Amino acid sequence: MTLEDIGWNDEFEKEFRPYAKKGWVPARLIRDNKISYGALLDGPRELEVIMSGKVYHDASSDAELPAVGDWVALDLGGDDEDHVIRARLERQTCFSRKLPGKSSEEQVMAANVSVVVVVTDAGSDFNPRRMERYFMLIDRSKAKPVVLVNKSDLFPEELNISAKAEIEELNPDADVYITSAAKNEGLEVLKQYLKPGVSITIVGSSGVGKSTLVNQLMGEEWQWTSEVNELTGKGRHTTTARELIVLDEGGILIDNPGIREVQMWTDETTLRESFLDIDAIAAQCQFHDCKHGSDRGCAIRAAVESGVLPVERYESYLKLEEEIEKLKKRRKKRQMNTERRAKRDHKVKARNLADRIDYEKRQRPERY
Repeated sequence: MTLEDIGWNDEFEKEFRPYAKKGWVPARLIRDNKISYGALLDGPRELEVIMSGKVYHDASSDAELPAVGDWVALDLGGDDEDHVIRARLERQTCFSRKLPGKSSEEQVMAANVSVVVVVTDAGSDFNPRRMERYFMLIDRSKAKPVVLVNKSDLFPEELNISAKAEIEELNPDADVYITSAAKNEGLEVLKQYLKPGVSITIVGSSGVGKSTLVNQLMGEEWQWTSEVNELTGKGRHTTTARELIVLDEGGILIDNPGIREVQMWTDETTLRESFLDIDAIAAQCQFHDCKHGSDRGCAIRAAVESGVLPVERYESYLKLEEEIEKLKKRRKKRQMNTERRAKRDHKVKARNLADRIDYEKRQRPERY
């Protein structure tokens, strides 16, 4: 297995040249063990590696630390010595979300992936508003969106077809398929995207069949899956940590634990691009500063009242806009606090240096 088989390309090669001169070697991170990482080299060779202090301190946030899927410059240790990550290469794509809760931190879910596969079903898991969030995150990541409307064997054909059509309407650029992992129907769909050097990640709520799909791709019981709950139609998803898996038939898979919250980590530009239909309607308002409420000549209000614009989609747009604005404020506040601490630390260091020089002057005036 070569580096190219696990995602290496000319851009990474060019960026790595200065590191190669130092005797370091490229490796891709396949597992985050909290204290250490699992890294894959050509050969293939798998090593347990640690992060250097410089890489840790140079990162301005946890999202800039090495993550599963990242390429790194590795300093190989000798006998009884640690193998050390000396640098992380720039990510060519990055699928991430905001950490759940009130945090303003980014959580990297998969680095350097070409395809993001969202698994849902036409039953209790189906939620167009959540799908809009997925599409926005995927769009920002620069990866290809693919959606599997899974567990089709549990629902009427009309319901599966309706769910597929609604998802396609939300994002015409997405490839949407009706599948049944239990009947191996999702396996052939995914294989067309799995080629040597191509990385994909599979995401979705717990219990929608992700583990079954991974088991089928691996050709073995890679993950245990529980029996389906008769009331909810869900199985218990057992993925507990992200892991990069190189498949025997070609392609790279990054599996993710089930996602309960699709927290936004994006910007206003991506929001506008994801809701171009709303922007187009808003452009028809009589006044350019229309608040889309009781203003005379509001095209948005007219579109909602006539049914041209579904009220659920417009409410989703407003909610996402509010979330992004709150995230901007939290990030700005965090940046201000960081800068304030840096200034304070600088003043403390300067004061300590002045005190030390003053002390030395008193102790050894002849030197001054």
